Amino acid sequence: MDRRAFIRKAGVTGVGAAAAAATLAAPAIAQSNPKVTWRLASSFPKSLDTIYGGAEVFSKMLSEATDGNFQIQVFAAGELVPGLQAADATTAGTVEACHTVAYYYWGKDPTWALGASVPFSLNARGMNAWHYHGGGIDLFNEFLATQGLFGLPGGNTGVQMGGWFRKEINTVADLSGLKMRIGGFAGKVIQKLGVVPQQIAGGDIYPALEKGTIDAAEWVGPYDDEKLGFYKIAPYYYYPGWWEGGPTVHLLFNKAKYEELTPAYKSLLRTAAQAADADMLQKYDYVNPPAVKRLVAGGAKLRPFSQDIMAACFEKANEVYAEMEATNAPFKKIWESIKGFRKEHYLWAQVAEYNYDTFMMVQQRNGKL
Repeated sequence: MDRRAFIRKAGVTGVGAAAAAATLAAPAIAQSNPKVTWRLASSFPKSLDTIYGGAEVFSKMLSEATDGNFQIQVFAAGELVPGLQAADATTAGTVEACHTVAYYYWGKDPTWALGASVPFSLNARGMNAWHYHGGGIDLFNEFLATQGLFGLPGGNTGVQMGGWFRKEINTVADLSGLKMRIGGFAGKVIQKLGVVPQQIAGGDIYPALEKGTIDAAEWVGPYDDEKLGFYKIAPYYYYPGWWEGGPTVHLLFNKAKYEELTPAYKSLLRTAAQAADADMLQKYDYVNPPAVKRLVAGGAKLRPFSQDIMAACFEKANEVYAEMEATNAPFKKIWESIKGFRKEHYLWAQVAEYNYDTFMMVQQRNGKL
């Protein structure tokens, strides 16, 4: 056989086969990465780049992983719907998704709050451990399905601060009659100590403090609080936010729309959500240290809640939980799961982590770091 003729024929055949393969592959790729365009309503203003930015991180990852075929457009609070109505809009199908904190909707059913954070529950690492490995995601989705939703963790702030107060709070009696912006059903707990709780969206807190409509407000922590300027009108900055030891920020999806996705897109959705979840906490851990120093330099007065106040709040929280468990079966099921893990989590946390962190904190205070 003529060697050169054989090579020419083989080359033509190879090119033709490659072209045919490309023709066959294109529809398959199109089927696996169909064009999907969703809208997402955030509960947060754009100025809060870390917590609002979690949805943008999520959207960007999905777009990059699908060559731009799965697009989720993020809208800040108020652009499509008010921030505290984001989940309702998702249930109704006004938008396909939202980025919110589930305890905002506790008034409809306190079970909502358990997916996010409740008083004296788990810290951020504990919540993530419970969600991803303790069955928390599935348990919470059993409840969310009754609301027409499917949810995934999409961020965590870490333990939050206890809020900004116009005056010092030294005793339990100082809480009586205090009008306070406080999220979730933590308000139901602190109400038992005389506080008048108010649930106000982030962008509306400063005007309420400025006008004297409220006497105190909690939001997130140093980085976000600095942006909202609370220290200018309520200088006493308390810690810790015992009602938010590790609040999960959720990505909620209209369940029917979620079920329409291909298996590959569902998998990508989970992967991008978990990445955004981790990214938010990592960023807060990085930006909060310099922010708290700037706040103190600007006049903020850091104060710990007294042990008497903490103990009184813990007692009242347990009273509320007993009431909830006696009357709300979905709440009881999820809370029992969290409680079971909480005991084990704090047993382990006080062995290695606590002792290492405590030693290093002492070195920091002694100026050796």
